[in-house]
Amino acid sequence: MSFENIILEVNTSIATIFFNRPKALNALNNALFDELDIALDQVKNNSDIRVLILTGTGDKAFVAGADIAELVKMNPLEGKSFSRKGQKVFSKIEDLPIPAIAAVNGFALGGGLEAALGCDFIYASDKAIFGLPEITLGLIPGFGGTQRLARRIGETLAKEMIFTGKNIDAQKALEFGIVNKVCEPESLMQDVLKTANLIAARGKVALRSAKEVIQNGLNTDLETGCRIENDTFGLTMASEDAKEGTHAFLEKRKPVFNGERY
Repeated sequence: MSFENIILEVNTSIATIFFNRPKALNALNNALFDELDIALDQVKNNSDIRVLILTGTGDKAFVAGADIAELVKMNPLEGKSFSRKGQKVFSKIEDLPIPAIAAVNGFALGGGLEAALGCDFIYASDKAIFGLPEITLGLIPGFGGTQRLARRIGETLAKEMIFTGKNIDAQKALEFGIVNKVCEPESLMQDVLKTANLIAARGKVALRSAKEVIQNGLNTDLETGCRIENDTFGLTMASEDAKEGTHAFLEKRKPVFNGERY
C-alpha cells in the first residue's frame, strides 16, 4: 500500500517510518493517523523486522504538533474522537513486540513529543526542540502526553512543562531524561541505525520478553514486577534462542538467533 502522509521503508530487520507532511512541519491529522495505524500493523506482522525507527522528513520537524487547521473545525465530540485515535495509535507503537526508537530531527511539539514518548527511547539532533504547548491554545495534551511525560520525567517536571507550555532544547531534554542521546544533525540517523543494528543482532525472543517485562512491571509494584520477570525468565530459558546463545558463549562463537518464540 502506498501512503500520502507517511513513508514506510523496510531494510531487512529494520523498519523506518517517516512522518511526511514537510510543508505542514509533519503535523498530525486524521489521514496521517489512519496511515500510521496501517503501517504499524504491517511492521508488527512482518516477523523479519526487529527494530522500528520513527522520524520526520525534512530538517525542520519531527512532528510540530496536531494540524490546527483541521482541529479548529472540530466540535467537542470530534475532538474527543481525534484525541482517542491518537492515543490508540501511539499506544500501538508502545505495545509493539519489538523496540521502537524515535529519531527526533527537529521540532517535537505537542503530538510530536507524544509520538516520541510512545517509543522505547529517543535520540535527538542538537537542533531538536521539545514541548507540550497545548496550554497556550487553551487546550491540554490529548495523545497521551499528560501520562507518558509524567511517567518519563516525574510529576513535577511534567507539570511545569505542561502548565507553562514552554519548549526545551535537546540538551535540557537530555538532562530531564526525555532523550537518551543528543547527536549532531548530520549524524543523527547514522547513530540511530548503529544502535538499531546492535539491537537487531540480539535474540528476538529475549528482546520481546525484555520489553514485555519492563512495560508490564512498570504498571505494578516491585514485588509483582519481579514475579513477572521470574516467570518470563523461565519461559525464555525454553527458547531455542536461549539454547543457542548459551552454547555459543561456551563455544566462543557468535550466536545465530532464529527468532522463534519458545
